[in-house]
Amino acid sequence: MTSTAAMTPVTPARITAAGQVICRYGLVVVLAWIGVGKYVKMESRTLIEHSPLMSWIYDILSVQQVAVALGSAEIIAAVLIAVRPFSARSSAVGSAMAIVLFLGTLSFLFTTPGVVSAHAGPIPVLSGLPGQFLLKDLVLIGVAVWSLGESLQALSQADPRR
Repeated sequence: MTSTAAMTPVTPARITAAGQVICRYGLVVVLAWIGVGKYVKMESRTLIEHSPLMSWIYDILSVQQVAVALGSAEIIAAVLIAVRPFSARSSAVGSAMAIVLFLGTLSFLFTTPGVVSAHAGPIPVLSGLPGQFLLKDLVLIGVAVWSLGESLQALSQADPRR
């Protein structure tokens, strides 16, 4: 007996659709997992305390409160992005939240000591931690921007999956 899936040709459109699902839900998994981790261990304290844009937050909140706030924001963004099949508007809000979170993280590339471990001529070589750890957010922000654009496009086209 031959299955229908086995007879369906692989097309560029199907590959693109699969990639979009992997991007969206990969972003959801990364955001949620990192967010949950903030409740257990606050790994971004050193990054935040060296940031001229964000270090002030420790004047208002404790280290644990900052961790819970960031973790909660990441989990909320993940959930909102995940509900895209039901609400493009919610996914757009979650995607915008993720962009803001990743912009904050990417700013640490320029403010955290130890990001560059050496130079190969004029090119800085990133350290494993925190440099390469932070660099991944360049791809994640790209996925969040795509997710925001796709959700907004669906809203503008009166997509029934709003």
